Amino acid sequence: MIRISTIDTVRTSLGGTGKLLPVAILITCAFAAFWLFPYDLGFMTQMLIMMVFVVSFDLILGYAGIATLGHAAMYGCGAYAAGLFAIHASPDPLLGLAVGAVIGALIAFFSGLLLMRAHGLSLLMLSIAITMVLQEIASKARDVTGGADGLTGISMTPILGVFEFDFIGKTAFWYAFSVLFVILVVLRILVASPFGLALRGIKDSPSRMRAIGTPVYWRKVTAYVIGGTIAGIAGALSAQITSLVSVEAFNFALSADVMVMLILGGAGRLYGALIGTLVFMTVRHVAASIDPFNWLFVIGFMLLAVVFFLPDGLISLPRRVARMIGARR
Repeated sequence: MIRISTIDTVRTSLGGTGKLLPVAILITCAFAAFWLFPYDLGFMTQMLIMMVFVVSFDLILGYAGIATLGHAAMYGCGAYAAGLFAIHASPDPLLGLAVGAVIGALIAFFSGLLLMRAHGLSLLMLSIAITMVLQEIASKARDVTGGADGLTGISMTPILGVFEFDFIGKTAFWYAFSVLFVILVVLRILVASPFGLALRGIKDSPSRMRAIGTPVYWRKVTAYVIGGTIAGIAGALSAQITSLVSVEAFNFALSADVMVMLILGGAGRLYGALIGTLVFMTVRHVAASIDPFNWLFVIGFMLLAVVFFLPDGLISLPRRVARMIGARR
């Protein structure tokens, strides 16, 4: 019965033309971006890494309803772990990703045991505090992490022994995209499973889920660990591709940006995280090049417009437009 249920879950999450359409669009956009913007592959690769990071936060906030401002803790630890592993153990990219994932999961597990017992403002403050402590440790452990100068000297061997990282960034782009694609497939299966449905129930009404026997605390810890694992992978990707890790990986602004990206795109949708990241980073890149000092005004106005007119995020725009057209008819 368990095997049949698992197979049905996979078919439900991946089957159907309507559900395969976003996947086809994602792959098409990747190829189009690669061919149309060959001189911006570095920027687009950073965008893909942030998409992995924001998708991990979507599982935590969008599905489980866990609002934190310390998600950069797992990202930063994953980045440092992958960088140190490449320098002192093995420069293999896939092994480095695994190390980043494990460290991100461990940080999420031990911090989650405390954080998942808190709610509201207490949860936000505790998550920020944990991230600040980790940032201070990374800053003070200069002999290990490089301190304020950052961790340098990271070099990677070819992926699978074949695909070598090049100066232009072609390999890095497809490497980051492949990781993002795999994570999206896994998360689609996860959120369509009984576990994913339980997370939605916990987000809507923890008391009711507790009343029917659901271990709410441990479900939230598990979701936090999975999100932390993916955040660690995002950090590892960043370290491997940029060959640098800085204490800024723990910065509060990074956690805040991730939340803004998710709100812009639409929480609890997975693909909303991709749209929000794309819009946020593109607007920031263009606005900052025009006015390096006041570009935050543009982001602020855009966020206000989305919150007031599209509370479900930019991903709900086609449905909202279709509804307006149908109402006029």
